[in-house]
Amino acid sequence: MPIQTINPATGETLRTFQALTDAEVDERLERAAATFQAYRHTSFAERSRWMARAAAILEEEKDALGRLMTTEMGKPLAAAVAEAEKCAWACRFYADNAERLLADEPVETGAARSFIRYLPMGPVLAIMPWNFPLWQVFRFAAPALMAGNVGVLKHASNVPQCALAIEDIFRRAGFPDGAFQTLLVGSEAVARILDDPRIRAATLTGSTPAGQSVAERAGRNLKKTVLELGGSDPFIVMPSADLDAAAVTAVKARTINNGQSCIAAKRFIVHAGVADEFERRFVRALEALRVGDPMDPGTDVGPLATAAIRDEVDEQVRRSVEMGARVLAGGARGAGPGFYYAPTILADIPRDSPAYLEEVFGPVALLHRAADAGEALRLANDTVFGLGSSVWTRDEQEADFFIRGIEAGMTYVNAMVASDPRLPFGGVKQSGYGRELAAFGIREFVNVKTVWMEGGEGPARHPAAE
Repeated sequence: MPIQTINPATGETLRTFQALTDAEVDERLERAAATFQAYRHTSFAERSRWMARAAAILEEEKDALGRLMTTEMGKPLAAAVAEAEKCAWACRFYADNAERLLADEPVETGAARSFIRYLPMGPVLAIMPWNFPLWQVFRFAAPALMAGNVGVLKHASNVPQCALAIEDIFRRAGFPDGAFQTLLVGSEAVARILDDPRIRAATLTGSTPAGQSVAERAGRNLKKTVLELGGSDPFIVMPSADLDAAAVTAVKARTINNGQSCIAAKRFIVHAGVADEFERRFVRALEALRVGDPMDPGTDVGPLATAAIRDEVDEQVRRSVEMGARVLAGGARGAGPGFYYAPTILADIPRDSPAYLEEVFGPVALLHRAADAGEALRLANDTVFGLGSSVWTRDEQEADFFIRGIEAGMTYVNAMVASDPRLPFGGVKQSGYGRELAAFGIREFVNVKTVWMEGGEGPARHPAAE
């Protein structure tokens, strides 16, 4: 895939970039390795000051950064500006909390002193997607840099200007040269970079096949990985739910980021007792959305990021309808230029259809009916994915039933799934492994070192000698 900016709203190619040569990549990896040797010894106070400045730049330039994101991948401008603000939040969270989260942890043993210390690992490769072109990177970079690691970014090839802007933000914030670098390379270069001994670990947000490929390659080199992959999140509505709130949130949860979010609600599992009423509200609200130019403040849903993504969504819907699925709303690509697809609801979805089995990465909602809580749980878990989940009920026992039973890394009750720097983020099954954000995220790429110290009066009894 060429490294270029193509405006999804018009299909126009705006800028094309030359991929780095092998020699240029090698030079940047050497710079990362050399920078790490000094950067790892910087203090938390220094890193915190730089990270706080990065947050300030993000807030000061959020409008320009928002326009850049919208131009490159098509999300509504207001959402893009909010994304820049959220990146600033993550930077400040780790600037304020990293030292506490990585503080030595005393452990009582037979030693004069024993404790756990968290030490940085080295250069970490981040392979990032286009759908949240700033947020996905900053939620890795803020904890990684605060832990004393350095970052090397291989961003998606359709958001090169966002990738370069991120590197520039960290540079202007005061981080040392080489602490965070963008590599403008295609996906074919990833294997060679993973093989390089100067790269000590890797994180990927993307598709399940991409995650499998990176995990396999990293595994050959015995390198730590964190994978945040696809999702087909259930959104369960039970009879006690506030249907007004559930229906309004369902529309937002499915169409956020033009429907291109791993944690977007995709499968709407509604109890038969309220299914007809929920369906009426859901269809009416979805059909009221305004599809159009993402730069227009009145637009609710913009274009999909690329022509290939639009075509794949269209094919998944078309094949599912041919197999028996019923269209309740939408179901067609947009007319004219740009990569638009109408917000869509499918019902009566055959179990062997693409819409049932695959992640649909666009504004397509899949509506299912369940006879009771047990069937709702079975449908929720009838997927290879396990990222997020949302449950709507005012019955505490029922909520606990789903919290315990849903196979997912996150369950939100009476709320849509969203990432938050204060909470761990990640999934199970084919949605990946490891966690981003919170204490768990900053501890993924550290050496968890055991330290045993004796006093000067002779050795204490060590359990290994028993």
